[in-house]
Amino acid sequence: MQIEVITREDLQILRQQLLDDIKELLSVNENTTSKEWLRSSEVRKLLKISPGTLQTLRVNGQLSPTKVNGIYFYKSADVNKMLEPELSTNKKGNRKWS
Repeated sequence: MQIEVITREDLQILRQQLLDDIKELLSVNENTTSKEWLRSSEVRKLLKISPGTLQTLRVNGQLSPTKVNGIYFYKSADVNKMLEPELSTNKKGNRKWS
């Protein structure tokens, strides 16, 4: 039976790997949501867009909201579709909605 010695450095490496894995999992979950309906502010945060851009998406019919008491709500499934590979990048690295 062979004995392996674990050093503090080994534990630090393991700790860093665990933290990196947790951060990766959290960032993946940031882009999706379990709520069925989202407010405009939540949609803007997920898509990283301005209020004007959200209005353009709404006017062009790329996102179809439901308006309740003057508040726009968007289906999370529609917003998540916008986060998928349909999102292309132009030469400057800016988002371009197709």
